[in-house]
Amino acid sequence: MTTANSPLTGKVAVVTGASSGIGEATAVVLAAAGAKVVVAARRADRLEALVARIEQADGVALAIEADIAKPGDITAMVDKVVSEWGRLDILVNNAGVMLLAPAAEADLDDWRQMIELNLIGLMATTKAALPHLKASKGHIVNVSSVAGRVANPGASGYAATKFGVVAFSESLRREVYADKVRVTVVEPGLVRTELGDHITNVQSKAGLEHRLATMEALTAEDIANAIFYAVSQPPRVNVNEILIRPTDQER
Repeated sequence: MTTANSPLTGKVAVVTGASSGIGEATAVVLAAAGAKVVVAARRADRLEALVARIEQADGVALAIEADIAKPGDITAMVDKVVSEWGRLDILVNNAGVMLLAPAAEADLDDWRQMIELNLIGLMATTKAALPHLKASKGHIVNVSSVAGRVANPGASGYAATKFGVVAFSESLRREVYADKVRVTVVEPGLVRTELGDHITNVQSKAGLEHRLATMEALTAEDIANAIFYAVSQPPRVNVNEILIRPTDQER
């Protein structure tokens, strides 16, 4: 149950890619901490189920069906948030896809999809939200990956987008720090979510499944708790980067 003393009471948060995995878990954690949470994704039925779950725990949530690869959806989402709740304090850019394949076997459409969603969609959402985040002295959390630090074979296209997220986040931080806007990039290692379900390359999918079977992967809640840690710090504290791997993961 949230109370007036909950750490995020009075804050409005937007979480993209909230229909499953890290986004869903983050929405639950932020709502439990007192934030009003907008959950955004393409799967409206899952969003409505998530809103019901949050409301059953005395939280406040609003579902917005949106495809972050579409600029019109981004604009409509931000406009609706501000018209409904009058402000925007926390943006968690979590929407993304992981379509692994060796470069020689990669589908160019898969690369384009990852670039449009993982990178350009994240950047466009940030741009649309930025005036409101400057007004509230808010916080931007960009979910990257350990693949934004370590470019492993078989993940060239995915790593390119996640290295881009890390670079964008640091450049953005230096642009907005004087406005008292905080920027955090979170780089999870192997997490047990639906992210690998859409991989079409047979060998790459089998490789991911083998890794999941041979180590204790992180949970979505582990990453949600890391995000909560960053956004619940005092305004003087900007946690710039969180790299979080399973204990069993070497790279």
